[in-house]
Amino acid sequence: MTVEGGCNCGAVRYTLALDALPRTYACHCHQCQRWSGSAFSQQALVPEACVTATGPIAIYEKVTGDRTSVQRMCGVCHSRIYNTNTRRPGIAVVRAGTLDRSEELECVAHIYTAYKQHWVDIPAAVPSWPEAAPQDDFIRALMRG
Repeated sequence: MTVEGGCNCGAVRYTLALDALPRTYACHCHQCQRWSGSAFSQQALVPEACVTATGPIAIYEKVTGDRTSVQRMCGVCHSRIYNTNTRRPGIAVVRAGTLDRSEELECVAHIYTAYKQHWVDIPAAVPSWPEAAPQDDFIRALMRG
């Protein structure tokens, strides 16, 4: 089975070699707010090896301190599709809104909530952290269920 997605204009399409839709999280940091132009960015962590993309993919590299984030976006409409980061080798961060069945996604964690918009309500049962989540706790939240 595969999970499919693509950019806004349809020039880039991708598949994830997964048996089901990935569980997602919301990041409320200012950088994600600026990247998305919204209150937060909803994302899924998947093995980079499971991502196959076709179409005109543009690359943007952002270096911050000791890490490099490699953004993949449509070369036509510039929708961000996914990125990798030197701090998490082998992991792709897929933009949840680019998945074909995004309305079926479950958001199971929230990070950097100290920067969230005041009108965003996070359900009490959903794990959240004011800054970055401890890695083990974060992975456990994404793997539950």
